Formats: sequence, structure tokens, C-alpha cells
Amino acid sequence: MTNDSLPFEKPPADKKELEESTTLTPKFDANGLLPVVTTDARSGQVLMVGYMNDLALSQTIKTSEAHYWSRSRQELWHKGATSGNVQKVVQILTDCDQDAIVLRVEVTGAEATCHTGRVSCFYREVPLAEESARLVEIDSERHFDPDEVYGSK
Repeated sequence: MTNDSLPFEKPPADKKELEESTTLTPKFDANGLLPVVTTDARSGQVLMVGYMNDLALSQTIKTSEAHYWSRSRQELWHKGATSGNVQKVVQILTDCDQDAIVLRVEVTGAEATCHTGRVSCFYREVPLAEESARLVEIDSERHFDPDEVYGSK
């Protein structure tokens, strides 16, 4: 646990106690992370999947804005700090054994979550019952130009 983190307790060993408790006891994986599914609070659309460590979860709870742990950059990531498309958290849900999180958010700015400028990171689908594994774009609309926002990162 880091200095700015909430003092999360360890999950209880008793499964029934864990499932019925009113205490947040997140069950981080071996890398100290929880998977997070982020959805639009109004439409229910899945916007992205990310990860939180104790600091990201703490900052999300404290600020009501989504924070994640960037596995590629190995740093805390305040969603929208660069793009202006901040995720205002409306609700945080945890599953029965507290090893996954769902965030229901309202996105500010261009209302795009994906770094490609799209509303959702899930903008392609895999057609079923086909012989080849291919992707079909289902959302081509970009709400901002990623090169202008992020440069050549």
C-alpha cells in the first residue's frame, strides 16, 4: 500500500463472510492489480477495460474521477488528464469476491474514452460462425484526433 492509499483490509478467509461483508476488502492479484470494466452510466456501453492498484482505487474513491494503473508505463494514470476526456465516476461496483471492479462513468470533454478518439475501446467486432478470424469496424467516428492530442507517442 502506498502513502496516498486508503487503508484497505485484507479479504477475509471465510467465503461467506467475504460475500456478505459491507467492508471493502479488494482482492488484488499477485501483481497488486484488479481488473476494471468501465461502462457509460447512461447507455451501459462498455467503454474500456483497465486495471487498478491500491493507489488507483483509492484516488478513484477520493476524487470521484477514474484513475487506473498503466501496466505498460508502470504508473498511475488519471483518465483524461491529457485528452480532457475525464471519467466522472457515478458508481463503483465490486463482484462477490471483490477481485473485479465495474465503474459506471460519465465522460467529459469530447465524450471519447479510447485513445483512438472513439467513444469506446470496443469499436470492432469478431463475426461469429466464420472460417477466418477477422475484425469488422462497428464505430469509425472519431471525436478527436489522437495525433493532435497525444502527439507521436
